[in-house]
Amino acid sequence: AGGLRAAVVNGKIHVIGGSVHYVYDPVTGNWVAKESMPTARHYFGIAVCQNKIYTIGGGLWDSDIGWITSNKTEVYDPITDSWETKNAMPTSRMSLSANEVDGKIYLIGGQTGGPSSIVGLNEVYDVANDSWTIKEPIHYPVDSYASAVADDKIYVIGGFEGLYHGVPVGYTQIYDPLTDSWSLGASLPEIVRSAAAGATTGISAPKRIYVVGGEQDMVACNYTQIYNIDNDSWMLGAQMPTARSSLSVAVVNDVLYAIGGSLGPMTPFMTTVEQYLPFGYSTPVSSVSSVDGNEPTASNV
Repeated sequence: AGGLRAAVVNGKIHVIGGSVHYVYDPVTGNWVAKESMPTARHYFGIAVCQNKIYTIGGGLWDSDIGWITSNKTEVYDPITDSWETKNAMPTSRMSLSANEVDGKIYLIGGQTGGPSSIVGLNEVYDVANDSWTIKEPIHYPVDSYASAVADDKIYVIGGFEGLYHGVPVGYTQIYDPLTDSWSLGASLPEIVRSAAAGATTGISAPKRIYVVGGEQDMVACNYTQIYNIDNDSWMLGAQMPTARSSLSVAVVNDVLYAIGGSLGPMTPFMTTVEQYLPFGYSTPVSSVSSVDGNEPTASNV
């Protein structure tokens, strides 16, 4: 399946998309099938709040029409293996990420459908009240970007900007929910779209953001690009064994798992799972972080 998303609850990785929902246990290496989303969608936003998984927006391919975008908000409870529908996002869109900060889930950018529909919207879902509000839009609207949360700030990295998906960009756009404001960080060393990102916590590995894989000129890449939050700088890590784009990344105890993806547009999707141990990694101490979710020289970092 394409456009899968990953989220972590209690040390287990949930991989969801279309009619697929599998749970991976990193300890045993086993996969288990679970109840699929009520509304089949791809390239949606996914986030975890209070040990429940929220899937928001996305798109469904129709061979006659093309991509049909969605505004669905559906939440999965791993304890009961059941789904519930919540208040829909105000604007239907896909190719975006969802990020949770302090009980609120932020849906930023994406496209509303068609080749010139990338938007800068920042729509925020309040889990406690099942309600939506509008916040400061992103400065450079993008879709198919990578995204992660660190120190309660949302990092929107790379992707496609502008009309007709014609301009891949290397921006690091940083949103602070506390001040409802945007700033720019250092740009990616290698500009990619359709990569995935995850953040380590600083407990078992130094606190950093990892942008994995992605696509350049319609060719999949195997970059591991590492952002140092403390000094706003990038470096390259060990290459991912399998080049791919449109993959998902999950982080469990500061270990990264790269899941699925493809070699590029119009190529079959993979079931590959590869594990990355960050530089400075030490013995896990019972910590779990969750990640959603978007290229070749490298040195071990």
